[in-house]
Amino acid sequence: MVATYTIAGRVIPSHHLALGTLALVALLAVPKPWKATPKKEVKIEASSPEEEKFIEKYLLDHQAKQ
Repeated sequence: MVATYTIAGRVIPSHHLALGTLALVALLAVPKPWKATPKKEVKIEASSPEEEKFIEKYLLDHQAKQ
């Protein structure tokens, strides 16, 4: 037979407690795949405005290809 525990006046089999514990750990440990990830921002440290424009144009051109 299965070992049972009385919790809040109800008799609960030990394998139900084990399955519940595993499910809870899985829900807390596994990252949420439906969670929106924040978009990565590129910090541009240019020495001149022309260089900054060139870098921005380069990034826009190469992001479109991917």
